[in-house]
Amino acid sequence: MARIVFDLDGTLIDSVPDIHGIACAVLDQEGCERITLEQTRNFVGNGAGVFVAKMRAARGISDSEQDRLYADFVARYEDAVDLTVPYPGVLAALDELRTQGHKLGICTNKPIMPCRSVLSHLQMDHFFDTIWGGDSLPVRKPDPAPLHAAFEVLGDGPQLYVGDSDVDAETAERAGIPFLLFTLGYRKSPIEDLPHRVAFDDFAKLPRLVQDQLVAV
Repeated sequence: MARIVFDLDGTLIDSVPDIHGIACAVLDQEGCERITLEQTRNFVGNGAGVFVAKMRAARGISDSEQDRLYADFVARYEDAVDLTVPYPGVLAALDELRTQGHKLGICTNKPIMPCRSVLSHLQMDHFFDTIWGGDSLPVRKPDPAPLHAAFEVLGDGPQLYVGDSDVDAETAERAGIPFLLFTLGYRKSPIEDLPHRVAFDDFAKLPRLVQDQLVAV
C-alpha cells in the first residue's frame, strides 16, 4: 500500500472565502480598502507571512507593519472555519483510500493550529496519520523538508504527493516524489507548465489514479 500526502488549501478544501474574511477584517481595522476574493486566491500558497506581505503591498502598507499585521491575521485564523468546505468527492475518496489500506498525511503551508482547527471542524482529521503545517519546521514548501518529514512518519511504501499549486509541483519535483495535480485549486500557471505525473479534476477518480500509479511504479 502507498503513502499519500496531501496539500490542504486548494487541494482538499476551498478555504479562500474564510481567508478573504480574515484579510478584510485586518484591512478594515487599518482603515484600508478590502482586497477582492480573486486577489485572496492569488495570494494563497506560500504561507501566512507571504500572504500578509502581498496583502500589504496591494494596499500600500509599509513593510514596518508586517509583524503587527501578521500577528493580527494569525490570531483570527484559527477560528476562520465557517465558510470553508471540502471539494466535492474529497471525503469519499479519503475514506476509500483508507479502506484500501493506504497511509495518509498532510503537508501544507497553512499554520499548524488553523490547519488542525479546520480539519477538526470539517471532521476530516481522523483520515490522517500525520499533519505538517507551514510552521512545523523552520522551512516550508517548496523546500522539500516538510514533505520528506511527513512521508517518514508514514513508514514504508510507495510515495505519492497530491496538490494543486505551483508551490506543490515544485516541492514534489525537488523531493523527487510523483505528483498528482488537482486542477481546480489555486494554481497560477497552466497545467502543462507544472511538472506532474497525472492531472485530475474530480476526486472520485483519485482512488483509481492511485492504483494506476502503483502499477506504474
